This record gives sequence, C-alpha cells and structure tokens, in this order.
Amino acid sequence: MLASCGLTLFTTLRAAAPGHLASFHSSAQRLRPARVAVVLSGCGVYDGTEIHEASAILVHLSRGGAKVQMYAPDVPQMHVVDHSKGQPAEAESRNVLVESARIARGKIASLTKLTTADHDAVIFPGGFGAAKNLSTFAVDGKDCKVNREVERVLKDFHKAGKPIGLCCISPVLAAKVLSGAEVTVGHEEEEGGKWPYAGTAGAIKELGGKHYVKEVTEAHVDTKNKVVTTPAFMCETELHHIFDGIGAMVKNVLKLTGK
Repeated sequence: MLASCGLTLFTTLRAAAPGHLASFHSSAQRLRPARVAVVLSGCGVYDGTEIHEASAILVHLSRGGAKVQMYAPDVPQMHVVDHSKGQPAEAESRNVLVESARIARGKIASLTKLTTADHDAVIFPGGFGAAKNLSTFAVDGKDCKVNREVERVLKDFHKAGKPIGLCCISPVLAAKVLSGAEVTVGHEEEEGGKWPYAGTAGAIKELGGKHYVKEVTEAHVDTKNKVVTTPAFMCETELHHIFDGIGAMVKNVLKLTGK
C-alpha cells in the first residue's frame, strides 16, 4: 500500500513538473568544482615564486570551491638568491620543481604533465621566478624567451578557450606568448616609488601586449582572450591590498570557467 502510494506520488510529481527534475539534474552537473592548475617558479620572491602571492591565490581558490593542482618546470633555477642579503649565492644551485614543492607542501607535479583536459583554468603567481625561471625576461627584456613548457601551457589553454590568470610580473608571459593580449601590471609611472617596476608596462607594449592601468586592488579582464591579471607586488603597499587584488583576479578566473 505504502509502496503504491509512493510510486503514485513520484509519477504525479514527474508528470506535473518535468522542468523541475531537469533543473535538478542541471544543478547537480554545475556542482562539479572548477579544476585549477597553479604554476610555480621556485620558492622566494627574488629567485622564485612570491610566496604571499601563491598563498593568496590558494586561499581565494579554496574559498571559491576550486580543486587545485600545482605544477612547476623540472629545471635548474637561473640562480639562487640569499634573501637575507638580497644577493646571489654564487656557490648554490637549486631545482625549480624541488623548491616549488616547499609551497605546495609536496603535492606538486612536473609542468610536462599539465594538460587542458585535466583543468578548467591555469594561474601563474608572480615573483622574479616568472622572469628568471619561466622566462628570461629579467635578463633579456622584450627579447626574452619563454620556457617551452610554459609557452605550451599558455597556448593550449588559450586555444581551448580556458581562462588564464597572472599577477605581478607574470603577465609578461602572456604578453610575449599571446599576441595582442590585454594585461595589467598596475601603473605606468613610478609615482615616487609606489610603483617601482612601472617600466614593465612599456616592455609589455614592446612585446606586443596591450597594457591597462589598474589599481593594486583591481584586476583587468581580457574577455576576448580570457586572460585575467592584477598588479600584486608591482605596487609598494599594504599586504591586504595585494590580497584583495589577487582575490579579484581569482574571482574573475573562476567566473570565466563557468563553474
């Protein structure tokens, strides 16, 4: 009797509101979290990934419900910097993947394993590692070369129409690899030292990119290329402003995934 009543109730609901069931199944599909790859370049602002930026990205991705996997190229660092002195440690040599594993708490893979099939978006934190280990921008400026795997990842995600997030100095990677990409590294004048790396904006233009002036708390969204950038530590300011700007970048990256 009860089973019969239950079957009748289910049949009635299904006949009366088929759209509701379709909506339920559609909502269930949307519950799958965005899968985001984060590409590191070592550990430490002067010769690798800027740790505060990486941490902020991971916090905002976590808050946004994303599933994260970290990657780094398995190559030697350009050099090692003693961060207590701000000078190169001439006798030392370190590996980018091994050093990046410090930030990833060991959960990291070689960049060669990163594919668009496994991820909905990719994000590159800043730090001089982006300009020294992921590219030669720190040495060669507009004539720089980009690590082969980094270039492959950028082109693959762009071709697949999947969003790419970058902050601090890393937007130069997009400017070099993706012709005509719109990015920001903040302001174009130093303004008394507030924007000490403002000259990077000019280099981005020489690389063929389009630079947009933004505040440190803002992100620029290139909707055509699905490239999202924010200045981060290109600006001398309080840490929470940088955290907020990275939050704006991550939020827009996740929005572009449609998840």
